[in-house]
Amino acid sequence: MADAAPLRLLAEDADDLAVVSAALQDAVGMIGDISFDPRARRLTLALNRYRWEAGGKRGERIRAGLQVGGVLGVRSRKLRRDAKGAVVELLSITFEPGEAPGGALVFTFAGGGDLRAEVECLDLVLADVSPAWPTPRTPKHTD
Repeated sequence: MADAAPLRLLAEDADDLAVVSAALQDAVGMIGDISFDPRARRLTLALNRYRWEAGGKRGERIRAGLQVGGVLGVRSRKLRRDAKGAVVELLSITFEPGEAPGGALVFTFAGGGDLRAEVECLDLVLADVSPAWPTPRTPKHTD
């Protein structure tokens, strides 16, 4: 498992975004590891993602960074931005089209919280930034 190549993904359309969203399904991170730089119009998330692509009996996690460019504004719902150490689990990232090529990226978290980033266009980069480590917990989903 450890020999699987680190991910480096770019998303510029809905199909690309679906791949990035799948790679980040069940990623965990802290509220304090989500930052928005309005001057640079950049949203950055640092997450520990589950390596679904690694397969095998024993799971792995890896530190990954997601950077979103062309961000005009960010709003959150049911996420306490002041609770920097609070852990969140990312379920999905979707795109709601607006005035082309812009729209809104919606990051949906377990527990009902979400983060909405108004963007000029789809411009996301996902990169693994650490070695993988074993985890005894495989994410489970109920129907």
